[in-house]
Amino acid sequence: MRAMVLEAGERRLQPRTLPLPRPLAGQVLIKIHACGVCRTDLHIVDGELTEPKLPLIPGHEIVGTVVGIGPGDSPFQLGDRVGVPWLGHTCGHCRYCRRGQENLCEEAKFTGYTLDGGFAEYTVADTRYTFPLPGGFSDVHAAPLLCAGLIGYRTYRLAGDNIEHLGIYGFGAAAHLVAQIAVYRGQKIYAFTRPGDMEAQAFARRLGAVWAGASDERPPVPLDAALIFAPAGELIPAALRAVDKGGHVVSGGIHMSDIPTFPYHILWEERKVSSVANLTRRDGEELLALAGEIPLHTEVVPFPLEAANEALDRLRAGRIEGAAVLVMAD
Repeated sequence: MRAMVLEAGERRLQPRTLPLPRPLAGQVLIKIHACGVCRTDLHIVDGELTEPKLPLIPGHEIVGTVVGIGPGDSPFQLGDRVGVPWLGHTCGHCRYCRRGQENLCEEAKFTGYTLDGGFAEYTVADTRYTFPLPGGFSDVHAAPLLCAGLIGYRTYRLAGDNIEHLGIYGFGAAAHLVAQIAVYRGQKIYAFTRPGDMEAQAFARRLGAVWAGASDERPPVPLDAALIFAPAGELIPAALRAVDKGGHVVSGGIHMSDIPTFPYHILWEERKVSSVANLTRRDGEELLALAGEIPLHTEVVPFPLEAANEALDRLRAGRIEGAAVLVMAD
């Protein structure tokens, strides 16, 4: 199979031809049709996430068809269309797994980081963390749901209830899906982008934002909650200044630059700051059902597999509107 591989000491992916993987018990072999390119992939390639399996096939927004099944019973059949997300394996017996916090599993493994991922023509995946996909989405449009959608949804869900005014900092792949969910539920969206990024602000307004401006601006009204998808630590105090009493600031990223010091009074009055780690199967089931109900529209920019480095470069430069997706040729 063809694959794009990150090797030790490299900061660019290399095209390689590799043997097909074989599914073990509890796994399926998937012929990949599309794989989203996520900011987490960028953090891995740029060395900001420091413990990848090497050599590594990145990619954790995988859409494909089951073409092989490991020994034993399986919930899937040959020909099923499935998706594979970031969380690729949990132990099932640690204290986190036992109390329903599988996203914090002590022995978790991650697709495209500690497990080979989807920048390839085939992959194997744990059936517990492989999801049937809703109809109505092409392969390329379904791919962003598997991380931008799932992590965005978990970030949104953890912000809490009773939200009328919702701020979103960093209007990329996750934000453009969360915004649609919030608008569907009657909430008002306030979008924050890099200063001067008028294209991203216009994109946010097209998706229903009632206000869009720079991340160093204050919104016209106090926010009930703020979601941060940009990996910039200085946005934490900025968002705290923007949320009202009791407001919640939730960071949805796996990596962020250092958070600067800030005065206690912007945290006071029961404001909260928290982060999101990974996802749970509940997140996947809820988001995929909601995606078909709304239905969500994913904005995508497709690239061939061999152009994975170009996709990462454009993502790094902030020149992707929506989500980049690698498309495998037949």
